Amino acid sequence: MSTETLAAPATPPAPLSTTELGEHVRALRMQVARAFIGQTEVFEQVLLALLASGHVLIEGVPGLGKTLLVRALAASVGCSFGRVQFTPDLMPADVTGHAIYDPKTEAFKIRRGPVFANLLLADEINRAPAKTQAALLESMQEGQVTIEGRRFPLPAPFMVVATQNPIEQEGTYPLPEAQLDRFLIKVTIGYPTLDDERRMVAGVVNGKVASDLDVAQVQPVLSQAELVALQQGVAAIRMDAAVTDYAVRIVRSTREWPGVIGGAGPRGGLALARLARAQAAVDGRDFVTPDDVRTVALPALRHRLLLAPEALLERQRPDDVLKALLHKVPAPRQ
Repeated sequence: MSTETLAAPATPPAPLSTTELGEHVRALRMQVARAFIGQTEVFEQVLLALLASGHVLIEGVPGLGKTLLVRALAASVGCSFGRVQFTPDLMPADVTGHAIYDPKTEAFKIRRGPVFANLLLADEINRAPAKTQAALLESMQEGQVTIEGRRFPLPAPFMVVATQNPIEQEGTYPLPEAQLDRFLIKVTIGYPTLDDERRMVAGVVNGKVASDLDVAQVQPVLSQAELVALQQGVAAIRMDAAVTDYAVRIVRSTREWPGVIGGAGPRGGLALARLARAQAAVDGRDFVTPDDVRTVALPALRHRLLLAPEALLERQRPDDVLKALLHKVPAPRQ
């Protein structure tokens, strides 16, 4: 932690064109791939959240490269990186910061916590109790931190990537619904493919050590200001009223679907719209299609559904419900 004040990024340039958006996306992919091997779908979903100015929850067992992905992403966009290892004894002040007394000046100084970074990795967030988890709520929603009654803005851009272990594992706490809803997207990460795992092992066999599998070779291709402009360009992508209505109908259907006792709230519709715009940008378009909405529906909504006990007994998952729902909700004609 540091008592220094982070400098605000320079005034961002005008939002980027669709062509410029595509060029930057390709450059980001190339740089992250230098350190993060495989798991293409995982990276693509995290990239969508970055373009849409949202936060990410990644679920998977330890050792699958979640930390490496976030560090590589931060290095590729020239952003500051912070990390918090969540443990049962972690206190909220360990995340946000606190006031300390300076005997030399006989005054209190604010020691800023690791949350004061552009990209924050909240590692194993569900191993800390709810009080500590809630320390991120203000940061994620309002882009600021309150310490001793004083408000401190966070640097722009600001993105939280939280990892959690499957809730069946010992020593985990379920995330509060209010916090789950603030994650734009939930990504599930599994074991790498055989070919990708061979590439990882080959890197060690060919004279490297584990610490060499890092981000040293990742070069920044965007500045903080350019990333903000990229996000503004994504937010400016057109979304027709019919496509917007389609996204809203999907979200509302989750509240009435059999086996669901808690559907997605209004933030679910906002998440669909933001991520669909990002998907359109990645595909090189300046307008959103119904296919964009369908593509992002599962990662945008899976963590916003609460299944009934009988559905859980039948081993249904939120993804199963969403796939069935998407098949039933009529899409507008393109």
